[in-house]
Amino acid sequence: MTADPGNTAAQDIYKLLIGLIVPRPIAFVSTVDAAGVRNLAPFSFFTCASADPPVIAFSPMVRGAEGVKDTLRNIRETREFVVNIVSEEIAGEMNLASGEYPPEVDEFVMSGLTPVASGLVAPPRVKQARASMECKLFQIVEVSKRRLGGSLVLGEVVRFHVEDSIVDHFRVDPDGLKAIGRMGGTSYTRTRDRFDMERPKV
Repeated sequence: MTADPGNTAAQDIYKLLIGLIVPRPIAFVSTVDAAGVRNLAPFSFFTCASADPPVIAFSPMVRGAEGVKDTLRNIRETREFVVNIVSEEIAGEMNLASGEYPPEVDEFVMSGLTPVASGLVAPPRVKQARASMECKLFQIVEVSKRRLGGSLVLGEVVRFHVEDSIVDHFRVDPDGLKAIGRMGGTSYTRTRDRFDMERPKV
């Protein structure tokens, strides 16, 4: 199969992207708006962009009639957010929080997850998450305002929170983290099946 985005429906290109770029880690992003109303939403277009300074990136997409997502609107207003890592144990709660709820709905309440105060930013962390990263906005790159377009949100991590039992000398135990990833459609994956390869010494 060969497909050119110029003459292929955007929805079909989206299907190719989420089917080919797998597995995708999930940024479970907590924010607050200017009035302090909490929001919690997952994003599977997520990666790191720099280690010095530590900068992570995720992309909220433009979906249907609602246009700009609450998460992006909140970050523009407050310039702060928290990325919580999704483990197997809170997969169901993360899925509950993924609904397209009105701005006044608190997804912490909707999902049954517990907000806990962050140290350096206003948005709370997810208590049940084994790892969280408090972030200050570094930059927003507007990629496209069309439906299925999006923005690249870059955040500088100002504080890491990692459960003591899963980290040793800054090395995280993947079996303890039990992170999940997103595949295409409604499918997810666990991170239990792994193999090691040493990088060539040149």
